[in-house]
Amino acid sequence: MNKVKPHPNYPPEEGRYLRGNDASPAAVVIILNHDEDKIPPEIEALVREGVEGGAALAGTLQTPNVGFEKVICNIVANPNIRYLVLSGPESEGHLTGEAIKSLFKNGVDEKKNIIGSKALHPILYNISHEFIERFREQLTLVDLQFKGSPQLIKKAVWSCYQEEPTEFEGYQLYDPGAFDAPALDGNLMSRVAESWTLPQNEKEMSAVEKMQAMVARIKEKQARS
Repeated sequence: MNKVKPHPNYPPEEGRYLRGNDASPAAVVIILNHDEDKIPPEIEALVREGVEGGAALAGTLQTPNVGFEKVICNIVANPNIRYLVLSGPESEGHLTGEAIKSLFKNGVDEKKNIIGSKALHPILYNISHEFIERFREQLTLVDLQFKGSPQLIKKAVWSCYQEEPTEFEGYQLYDPGAFDAPALDGNLMSRVAESWTLPQNEKEMSAVEKMQAMVARIKEKQARS
């Protein structure tokens, strides 16, 4: 089974997550619907079980824009990750879980709005279309939202490790090995979340994406020197 080393900058973005086995095929995202300083023990337990059960990354996510963009940046930097295990409640108002499912199902439009999502500002403005599409191609979503427990999270991650397809909650899970493309490296270029500040047409969006690509090339060149 083919495994590769993540990008040297992996994981490029900081956040509320734990790092586990870099060769793992699974990452765990637990939706958070509390303030950062009031995270309940049951949510913390799901995160711990994810990484202790063998996940590459396990953490919480509250917003369907900047927070989600950070998750995408971290995952595409490690081609070994092939599954996103989603669990926890819904984030009221944000509808983050709904936005994740809509991204996998529908993708984004030319302005990087998640198609079909009813979430609050489901816009992936701060990352490129390349990162978004890689995330969708590299990963399979394992939807355990609203029914997650520490034991179920552990079983989900275990199932992702299997050499042969293994039935789990209606999914056939196994480790297919690393995604057949190099790791992508990049941080968020900004932290814009307000929709009224976004580019308003394709020309403006194209200019922003060219700037982002230029910055990424400069960073890659610096990393090699």
